[in-house]
Amino acid sequence: MTVTIKDIAKVAGVSYSTVSKALNNSPLVKEATKRKILKVAEEMGYEPNLAAKQLVRKRTDVIGLMWPTIERIVLATLVTNISKAFENTSYSMILSVDSQETAMETFKKFQVDGMIIFGESNEVSITQDPIPFVVYGVSGKNETSYPIIDANHEASMQKAVKHLYELGHRNITYIGQFDTKDALQLEKVEGYEKAMKQFGLEKYKQIIDSKGLNWFDGYTAVEKVLQNEGQQPTAIIGGSYDISGGIMRALTEKGISIPNDISLVSYDNIPQMATTEVPMTCIGVPVDVLAEEIVHAIIERIESEERVELVKKLSPTLTARESSGPPRIQ
Repeated sequence: MTVTIKDIAKVAGVSYSTVSKALNNSPLVKEATKRKILKVAEEMGYEPNLAAKQLVRKRTDVIGLMWPTIERIVLATLVTNISKAFENTSYSMILSVDSQETAMETFKKFQVDGMIIFGESNEVSITQDPIPFVVYGVSGKNETSYPIIDANHEASMQKAVKHLYELGHRNITYIGQFDTKDALQLEKVEGYEKAMKQFGLEKYKQIIDSKGLNWFDGYTAVEKVLQNEGQQPTAIIGGSYDISGGIMRALTEKGISIPNDISLVSYDNIPQMATTEVPMTCIGVPVDVLAEEIVHAIIERIESEERVELVKKLSPTLTARESSGPPRIQ
C-alpha cells in the first residue's frame, strides 16, 4: 500500500502542509519537527511521487547528452567528467550515441529539460525544437542562433607551435585528419597553418593526413612522414590523444628517440597524457574544465530568463612533459 503525505501527518501528529514543507526541506519548519517527520516517513517507507512533483514544476531535472561515440578515449573521458559535473547539481544525465533523429526521440520520451550536442560539423540541424540545447563545437565565422562552447582549437595549435619554436624547432609537422567535414579537426589544421606562418615557418610546413582519429591512424601516418626524405621533422604535433599514441609507438619501434630525435606534442588535455610510454606534452582545455563549462552552459540555458552568451571561447593550456625538448644539435 502506498504511503501518502496525509498518512505521515496522521502518525506524526502534524498538519499535511507541515509534512510537505519538511519533506522539501523548508526553513519554515523547526529542525526538531523536521527530524521527527523525516524519521516517521522513513519508518513508514514513504517514497515521493516524483512524477507528480515534476508535473507541478514542469521540469524533469534530466539533461540529454547526444554524443557520437564513447570508443575514443578522449570522448569517453569527457563524458565521464560531464557526468561528474552534474553530480554537483540537481540534474541527472542520460547519454545517447544513436543518430541525431533517434536521440531526439529518446530525449522527448524522457521529457528532458535540455540537451548537450557534440557538433562535429558547423551546422546543427536542430533549429526549431522547443528543447533548450548547447553545442560543444566550433563557433566559426558566422553568427549562431544557439550557444556554443568552443575549445579554441586554433589557439591550441598556436601555443603548440610556439612551444616548439621556443625550444628551437623549425621543421614541425602536423599529423591529423583533414579530409573530413569535422569542423573541430579542420580548425586544428587551420590553426597549425596560421601558427607556422606567424612564426615564419611556412617553408617547413608539412601536414600529414592521418585519415582517421584512432591509434592505428597515427601509427601508420608515421611511415608517410619518414618517406619524405627532403624534410624530416624534428617535432610532430599530433591531432588527438589516440593519434599521438600511435605516433609514439611507431617512432619507438623504429628506434627514434622521443624527444632526443623527434619531439612530440599532442592535442587533447586529459590525465592519461601523463601515463603514456613517454609522458606526453599536451595542449587543450583541461577535460575537467571543459566539462564544467558545458554543464554550466546548459543549466544557464534552461534556468536563465535573460539572453545567454551564444559563443564562449575557452583558453587552452599547454602542459609540458618529457615528450618535447630542444632539437638535437646537428
